[in-house]
Amino acid sequence: MAEDFRQAAQDIVKAVGGKENIASATHCVTRLRLALHDEQKVDQQALEQIDVVKGSFSNNGQFQVVVGQGLVEKVYKEMVEITGIKSATKEETKAASQKHLNPLQRAVKTLADIFIPILPAIVTAGLLMGINNILTGSDIFYEGKSIVDVHEQWKDIAGIINLIANTAFVFLPGLIGWSAVKRFGGSPLLGIVLGLVLVHPDLLNAWDYGKAKEAGEIPTWNLFGMDIDKLGYQGQVLPVLFASYVLAKIELFLNKRVPDAIKLLVVAPVSLLVTGFLSFIAIGPITFAIGNAITTAFTGIFSAVPAIGGFLYGALYAPLVVTGMHHTFLAVDLQLIGSLGSTFLWPILALSNIAQGSSALAMMFMAKEEKQKGLALSSSISAYLGITEPAMFGVNLRYRYPFIAAMVGASLGGAFIMMNKVVALSVGVGGLPGFFSIAPDKWVPFFIGMGIAIVVPFIITFVLGKTKR
Repeated sequence: MAEDFRQAAQDIVKAVGGKENIASATHCVTRLRLALHDEQKVDQQALEQIDVVKGSFSNNGQFQVVVGQGLVEKVYKEMVEITGIKSATKEETKAASQKHLNPLQRAVKTLADIFIPILPAIVTAGLLMGINNILTGSDIFYEGKSIVDVHEQWKDIAGIINLIANTAFVFLPGLIGWSAVKRFGGSPLLGIVLGLVLVHPDLLNAWDYGKAKEAGEIPTWNLFGMDIDKLGYQGQVLPVLFASYVLAKIELFLNKRVPDAIKLLVVAPVSLLVTGFLSFIAIGPITFAIGNAITTAFTGIFSAVPAIGGFLYGALYAPLVVTGMHHTFLAVDLQLIGSLGSTFLWPILALSNIAQGSSALAMMFMAKEEKQKGLALSSSISAYLGITEPAMFGVNLRYRYPFIAAMVGASLGGAFIMMNKVVALSVGVGGLPGFFSIAPDKWVPFFIGMGIAIVVPFIITFVLGKTKR
């Protein structure tokens, strides 16, 4: 078996242009991640013929080869021995791939590097909030009542679940601060502290800002004659992102100039103090206004023409995944949840993932080779559970028409659920389990949208596949 992995590694190295074309290599749970000197040297056809390879694609300057969970580590180990390259970390490979990116790609990749590490916490919180919504939502199982109304013994259980679920969103700036400061080269611990500073209990809760403003009861500090709002930034994204960048740069600046003997007494305190003042005086108010403007813009567009907005976003989300730009919309989803308490974009994402899974499932019935059948089935299941890369890059994009069929299904489903004002109360698993994150009173239209995203891509793919045979 070891010889099989070694042969597979040799074949992969040869297909990607030889060891001299590999600048750096690492792996994740399912994929080899390669920074190549020249991606034009990749022999895509030869790569697809290798038994262990389930697909490949280029994203954010990295050429990624889908191998599968459990196998990827063994293939990677053999690859390191064959090529003689040093075993690299994900950060080193990302750095090696940066030179191939333009400014827009760098910006998108930066957002991805910040939000992907905290995504498991956000998705977990979303699922738990979904469970709480089922327990506390009225008219789901009992007319005019919730489960906890009828079965009061579940009330405190629901309360604990809600507390655990809400924590990731209440202290979201702490999570973003940790990840962002780490990405910008600073101390992640200081990032956590900065994020928690922005949601300190002594500050006015951001969710109460509107009421307090109307009542004229916003608390303030007086700094040298300036009135500074004592405003917290619960659920907000932009304030902590910009503040984290400033904190990291100040820390790096001081680390290079402060003597080692007094670094502990100077670097962290000065970095946090300066960034904290700047956050409340300038960064917070400015980015809070920008965040509200973004929220207003999106809600205005989707409120004015909901069907068109849902249709376009449903059609474009999968191409955004191909470019990697979909990560920017996670920030928008979180901003919408922080400002409005819900997001209308995320349900369309869930339908897009389901649609990609349906197209891949249809290809299972169309494929002639057993390997392609197995890949189509496994990747469709993965897409139905929220992970679309194997289906998109391993199956749908390879034949093109399944990818387009999925876009059609997602756009029609997106238009339908937007006309019915479907919203998600949290970010969850973007697939069939996505209904947990949907507001309970919008389950019926969301399930109909899911049905559209399942049936339409499958039929289109199957019919087009028959005509092409």
